[in-house]
Amino acid sequence: MLIKFPRTSDCSESEVTPESLYLSRRSLLGASVAGLAIAGLPGWAGAGEVSRYADAEPGAAPAWFTEKLPATRWQAVTVQGEAITPFKDATHYNNFYEFGTDKGDPAENAGGLPTSPWTVVIDGEVGKPGRYALEDFVKPYQLEERIYRLRCVEAWSMVIPWLGFPLAALLKEVEPTSKAKYVRFETLQDPKHMPGQRSGFALIDWPYVEGLRLDEAMNPLAILAVGMYGRELPNQNGAPLRLVVPWKYGFKSIKSIVRISLVSEQPQTTWQRIAPEEYGFYANVNPSVDHPRWTQARERRLPSGLFSPNVRETQMFNGYAQEVSSLYTGLDLRKNY
Repeated sequence: MLIKFPRTSDCSESEVTPESLYLSRRSLLGASVAGLAIAGLPGWAGAGEVSRYADAEPGAAPAWFTEKLPATRWQAVTVQGEAITPFKDATHYNNFYEFGTDKGDPAENAGGLPTSPWTVVIDGEVGKPGRYALEDFVKPYQLEERIYRLRCVEAWSMVIPWLGFPLAALLKEVEPTSKAKYVRFETLQDPKHMPGQRSGFALIDWPYVEGLRLDEAMNPLAILAVGMYGRELPNQNGAPLRLVVPWKYGFKSIKSIVRISLVSEQPQTTWQRIAPEEYGFYANVNPSVDHPRWTQARERRLPSGLFSPNVRETQMFNGYAQEVSSLYTGLDLRKNY
């Protein structure tokens, strides 16, 4: 018999918002119900139906995506007592320097990026290296919805419902060798369609690179996402494939991935290379370790404004300590920030 013990990040059944109430959340948000708990609900809005995210129009999607959508029940890791960030905020307030340095630049400039066809290279210390078309890359996995907090190192945050599959499932499939200790990720390099890569912002040596320790990558919370809000990923959010690591600052969740390499040495990541005193390899959300230029003890949850700043206390590991703290036993998190 399987006995499931609840996690601190889960909602109880009594906290689930009724579906009729949830589907009309646009009016509810206007009535200041930010304290309502949001959780996965039975059912899926399939082809030709209306998405349960009222402000996120589904649009056309390729068959490989729609065929993989959850068919009976959302497999959701939920966020207790926290409202999901409106789709417009989540897609129009982004850091994606390949398209510009302002928060609105990705939404304005990313629309022309070709995301089909798309290939992903798997290489390094693996038994099954190869180059895969995205539809073949995703084919073995059923998509799950994961509702996660997203905490930016700049001290703003969101709550986003992602669609993806566990990174661990992919890593097991490609058979890491005994030499594999880290996972290195690389973003597309395409100056023609990514104006930020041809701008004067010369601090970044493209392509963008991120990395995880192998045991971090194998944690069940780490996913590869191909969608959000019940639809395909918008280009400005990392289409067609991005990493989501919810207990780390947002810059670790690399976007528009074209290469995943298993390596024996810790990879030098983009922001670590640019400013190692500010952006460490681990980048775990830690309210007790401030950024050199601002506090990390608090965060501004979007949407926010002058008269409603929506500031809250930041949680250790972004609220996922129960699931991930054991990864760092004996590690000095002030030194290994």
